[in-house]
Parts: sequence; C-alpha cells; structure tokens
Amino acid sequence: MTLRASSRSSAAPGADGHTPSPSLFLQEPSLNPFDIPVVAALLAAASNALNALGGVVTPAIAIVIVTVLIRLALVPVNARVVRAEGHRRRIAPLLAALRKRHAKNPEKLQAATLELYQQEKVSPFAGMLPALAQAPVLGLVYGVFTHPEIGGTTNPLFSATFAGAPLGEHPLDALLRLDPSAWVGVAVLAVIAVVAWFHRRSAQRLAIDPAAANSTLARVLSWMPFITVVFACLVPLAAALYLAASTAWTLGERAVLRRVIWPRLGVSTAAVPAAG
Repeated sequence: MTLRASSRSSAAPGADGHTPSPSLFLQEPSLNPFDIPVVAALLAAASNALNALGGVVTPAIAIVIVTVLIRLALVPVNARVVRAEGHRRRIAPLLAALRKRHAKNPEKLQAATLELYQQEKVSPFAGMLPALAQAPVLGLVYGVFTHPEIGGTTNPLFSATFAGAPLGEHPLDALLRLDPSAWVGVAVLAVIAVVAWFHRRSAQRLAIDPAAANSTLARVLSWMPFITVVFACLVPLAAALYLAASTAWTLGERAVLRRVIWPRLGVSTAAVPAAG
C-alpha cells in the first residue's frame, strides 16, 4: 500500500479558521550577520557605550577615542602578526637559496622548504590566525558607524554632526550636492589618502624581494591601500572617521612594533638592497 502526497497545503487552520499563508513558512532567513541575536545585542551595547561617551565629549571625538581604545586592546594580537612577519623576513634569504638550488626539481624544493620551516620553527601561516581573530571585533565596531538603526531604534550617532557635517551622511553625497559642509568629508578622505600613501611607501621599502616588487602585478597591488579611500566615500562620515583613525593607528603601530620586535629576531627594519 502506497501513500500519495496530497496536492493541497497541509497547514492546519489557525484559531480564526483561516489557513496561514505559505509565505509565512517560506520566508528567507536574513543574510545580515548583524541580525543574529547575539551580534545584535553586542552591537546595541557598543552603540550605547559610544553614545554615553558622546555625552561627555563630542561624538566625533568619541569615535576616535573608541577606535584608539580598541586598537590598544588589540596590540598584543598585532604584535604576533608583526613577529610572524619578522620571522618570514628572517628566513627569506634561506628560501631564496633553496629556490635557486632546486629550481629544476619542484619536489625537492617543496621538501626542503618544509624542512627549513621546521628547523627554524616558523609556520608559513603564522600571523594569519591573529589577523583573523581581530576581524569580528573591528567588524562589530564598524557596524556601529554604518547602521542607521540599531536595536530597532534610530542610531543617535547619525543625527550628530562634526564641524557642521552630519555624521550619518556620505562624504560623496555632500560633495555632489556642493554642500558647504562637504569640506569636512574631503578633509577626512585626504587624511585617509595620505595614510594610504605612507602604507604603500612602507610596503615598497620593506619588500623582501625588490625585483619582484617592481613587477607589473606588484605595482598594481601596491595601490591596494587606496581602496580604503574609495570605500570611505561610500559610507557615512562616522565610518569614514573611524577608517581614518584606524588606518593612521595601524601605520604608526606597525612602525613601532617592527622597531621593537624585529631587532630581537635579528631582523633589520632597513630596506632590502636590490640584487645585482
């Protein structure tokens, strides 16, 4: 005896005698990670803390203070990233020698490379986990500066201003409208651009292989820091302020950590001279 599936909906009638609409059962789950209850609660708590600080100082200064405090808390994590970077820089000449020695034998090169990492107690993936570990924290803070509504209510930060410019308005929108306050967004974008230029200059100076750094692909990728400038044009001014403070902190932090950590590893912070 076989059972046939009914072509009618099997939903039971409700208390009022009406059958619920199938659309109620077929609603697609939200793909926004900030809608997850735990994340939403953390986002609301972060927003409340920022607003409380904004009652003591101006909202713009509160954004900078919160950014600095969070980056200070993440210094140990970033120190591990810089330490891993230093280890890779230390064994770079040894890896180059192995590539030259086993250029015609990929299998031997792979085995010798793994052996070198084991001897030097260095992981090729060191630094990746610490870098990924801080992403949720920075993402949560960034969400406070980009969401117009938090916890079902309007984000108070978006109604505040910085030098007459609304923190909830995109810098590009103000510029296209020729708003008198557009200069504020332009100034913030200029700061981000200057920081991006120093990031690019530092990366080029510290390139392990100067010859590879001069390749076409490397030259194109060297402009990646300026993507932050483009991104800052498309987000609220509050988020642009956060990006300016965060990128500037990263630039200074990396310079200090390299000067402190790298010499202990026997690694120089000077530029690698070009071969030849």
